[in-house]
Amino acid sequence: MGVDGTGAYGAGGTDEGAPGARWRPAARVAGLGTSVFTEMTELARSTGAVNLGQGVPELPSPPELLADVAEAVRSGANQYPPAHGAPALREAVAAHQLRRYGLAYDPRDEVLVTTGATEALAAALLGLCDPGDEVIAFDPCYDAYPAGARFAGAKLVAVPLVEDGDRFVLDADALRAAVTPRTRVLLLNTPHNPTGKVFTPDELDAVAAVCREHDLVVVTDEVYEHLVFDDASAGAHRTIAALPGMRERTLTISSAGKTFSVTGWKIGWVCGPAGLLAAVAGVKQFLTYASGTPYQEALARALGGVEEWAAEVRRTLGRNRDLLSEGLARAGLRPYRADAGYFLQADIRAWGHGDGVRFCRELPSRAGVVAIPTSAFWVRPGAPSHLVRFSFCRSEDSVRTAVERLGSSG
Repeated sequence: MGVDGTGAYGAGGTDEGAPGARWRPAARVAGLGTSVFTEMTELARSTGAVNLGQGVPELPSPPELLADVAEAVRSGANQYPPAHGAPALREAVAAHQLRRYGLAYDPRDEVLVTTGATEALAAALLGLCDPGDEVIAFDPCYDAYPAGARFAGAKLVAVPLVEDGDRFVLDADALRAAVTPRTRVLLLNTPHNPTGKVFTPDELDAVAAVCREHDLVVVTDEVYEHLVFDDASAGAHRTIAALPGMRERTLTISSAGKTFSVTGWKIGWVCGPAGLLAAVAGVKQFLTYASGTPYQEALARALGGVEEWAAEVRRTLGRNRDLLSEGLARAGLRPYRADAGYFLQADIRAWGHGDGVRFCRELPSRAGVVAIPTSAFWVRPGAPSHLVRFSFCRSEDSVRTAVERLGSSG
């Protein structure tokens, strides 16, 4: 039985060995049952479908990185690291931010290593928000954002990204209208999941202007920072923290998982001014405290050469994206432009569907392919239901097989 209020527990039942009738889930988790990601992954397993759902890469990791982890384990780096993270990794992250963005961070108190970017996001919201505060996020958004706001007792206010041809754009007027006296944090995600959007320089300027005017803290999720494709109209990734007046109000989150294809290692980090970072660290110490010592030691060495490695990953992902996009178009599923990351959106209405959830549940048996309904990422009621998200971080053979199956099923 689950804890989402639909099983015997939530209904006050008394399953053998279960708590009595007074047991109920806390309000902050009520309704958080099995996610659509779990459902679709199980459909892929049970049907043998090609899984273009979750962003679990089938791409290789740097051989030197894997060898360094093995050596770190053998050499005894298997106990707790310092709570803020292995010093070598904090120094490597600080060097990375200076090298790429011209931003200087003190690795002692302005860099924090976390158990993946998701923990960093949760700790930031818990550390910065009080019950009743408001958090702005751009809709659709990564599903950890509304969950993190909910756990902090804050209200997530969704500002929709607007469809413009084959891409999504910022509605600056809607952003300004969303700010109230209770707004505390703006959550920015660029490159963006699930749309593959890269915020343009003009869009970043507009977001920064609102944050400066209303004295907002920015939490920016940049886990796809190295995976902006060469043909992106927005050019290379830019961080909002580098804009005038923004470093002092911005917490920048990234991780190793996507760039190095090591999502199971769960090593992320946060950079920001010491005062803001202390709030995140204060929460993080009572969540995981610390984790992944051998991974941290190995990544400290790998991060210095990340640009060379990421260039090859981008080439692979770019080929896969083009293959998938062209295949979707041939199959009648109109694709949207993806400038970065692992994912692209597709319009399913040409297949006679307006409900992405139903479409994705039927797709494994109809075409032998798994996707994720974009409705899993929308926050606001009444959002479009005709979009689904496909992942192209798989092997070329997997993407090609999926394209062939879709083409014969439309």
